[in-house]
Amino acid sequence: MKILAVIALIAIALLAFRAISFAGTQPKIGQPAPDFTLPDANSQAHKLTDYAGKWLVLYFYPKDDTPGCTKEACHFRDDLTQLEKLGAKVVGISVDDSGSHAKFAKKYNLPFPLLSDKDGKVADSYGALTNLGIIKIAKRYTFLIDPKGNVAKIYLSVDTSRHSQEIIDDLKKLTTK
Repeated sequence: MKILAVIALIAIALLAFRAISFAGTQPKIGQPAPDFTLPDANSQAHKLTDYAGKWLVLYFYPKDDTPGCTKEACHFRDDLTQLEKLGAKVVGISVDDSGSHAKFAKKYNLPFPLLSDKDGKVADSYGALTNLGIIKIAKRYTFLIDPKGNVAKIYLSVDTSRHSQEIIDDLKKLTTK
């Protein structure tokens, strides 16, 4: 009987967690990407329109300087030349503040902007926010945005060790159509 009660309690907790952590609706492939204006590590504002005419790899990540986020960012850093040859820019977004981004970027020599979405509104507009009440965390989602500002591909299941190569492969396919 105790086992059934524990299982029921766990099930209720999981359902409550899902309800609390509900994020906004994700944009659909072919739709315009949600607009944003966010500060980078140097408090310089970046807007979606700044990247018009180029492919944009817009990746959301949970936390600066954690193992998975570091691995993902360093792979983007190491593959940046290939991505840029394909006409793409890389931008990372988390709910960490600009100071945290500055330390993270300096520590790992990250040459692309990391944007601070302190209130989580941009992550929410992309359906990439886990909201636990007082704690908000960006989900590890990536959106490949085409030069016209439309969502071309959405990555909801990211393997940090090969994600940048996956995007390179997809960009090669998308740019040769």
